[in-house]
Formats: sequence, structure tokens, C-alpha cells
Amino acid sequence: MGTITAPWKQLFLNALESNSHPKHSSYFQLATVGCNGRPSNRTLVFRDPFSFISSSDKFHINTDNRTHKIEELKHCPFAEICWYFTNSWEQFRISGRVDVIDGSNPDTFKLQQREKSWFSSSVKSRLQYLGPNPSLPRISEHQSEEEVRLDLSIGPVATFCLLVLDPDQRESTVDFVSVSKAMRWTHNGIPGMYMVDVE
Repeated sequence: MGTITAPWKQLFLNALESNSHPKHSSYFQLATVGCNGRPSNRTLVFRDPFSFISSSDKFHINTDNRTHKIEELKHCPFAEICWYFTNSWEQFRISGRVDVIDGSNPDTFKLQQREKSWFSSSVKSRLQYLGPNPSLPRISEHQSEEEVRLDLSIGPVATFCLLVLDPDQRESTVDFVSVSKAMRWTHNGIPGMYMVDVE
């Protein structure tokens, strides 16, 4: 039997294809719950769409474990992605539990996922994890050679962290809106439960 693909995934893949040329289509927002109970939002880059297309229905997000969102996700593991595609006038809001995978994770398979994500990243992207703490202001724009030295043959550095958001859990929601078609499609994470509104 073949792998069962989530029913919302084809809508998302179509949006990626329709908006493949605008560079800003790689950017999306990730909202978390701050440790003070207030919303916390930031813009991230979707770096590996082909891995998402071929391997799973989960979103893999590379990040630095020194950022505030790691502390927030450990406090409350739920988050929401918001993605607007300007060419096709489509929006996806995808919420779910986020698995935080750093070097201390005891699960071998998850550590392999983290390592695969590390090696699939560009060298320039990997170098940023050797820089100063991103949560603190930079005193100088210049870094020494020692700070940015990276052995390309070794695995992830300690500051590299992989976030995995799974939209197909019972506590998850996928909300798709097409402005041009005046259509809204919602999946609440329960198999077989979908709602389509046409305005």
C-alpha cells in the first residue's frame, strides 16, 4: 500500500508551485505563546520544501536553540504557522504541537532527522549557528575567523535545533482560505472531518 497523504497537502503543494517565483513566498510566520501568556510571532524561512514534499506531511524548521521561541515552546508546545501566497491569493494557517529536537534528545530517529536537516542546509546557513547569541544585541558587525570556522564533515553544532510541527494530530488545525475563489477549507485534525465554505 502507498503512503496516505494528508488531504490538505495537495492544496499546499499547488500553492507552492503557483508561487514558486516570488522570493518572499519562502517566508512564513510562526506564532507561539510567550512565557508571559502573550502572543509571540516572528518571520521564518522555509528552507527545504522538497524534503517536505517527498518525505512527510510535517513541517521541519531549523532554528537556533538560544532564541526565545525555544523557551516558549518548552513552556507551551503549541504553535501556528501563517503563510500567505501573493500570486494565488491563498492563505494557510496551520496549528499543532511542535517537537523540539536538540542534541540532548534521547530518540535516535529524531537525532537522525536533526542531522539530515543540518547537512541539507547551506554552509552559509550553518555558519549562523556559530555566531553570537541571536537573543542579544551585537557589539560588533565583525567576527573573527575562529568564530566562523566550521568543519563541514561533522554533524550539527550544539546550538542547532530542529522544530517539527505535525498538522495531522487531533489537537491540530489546518485552515485554508482562497480569496480569489471565495473558498475556505478547514481540517481539525480528526480523520475524515473537513469543512468547506464557499462564499
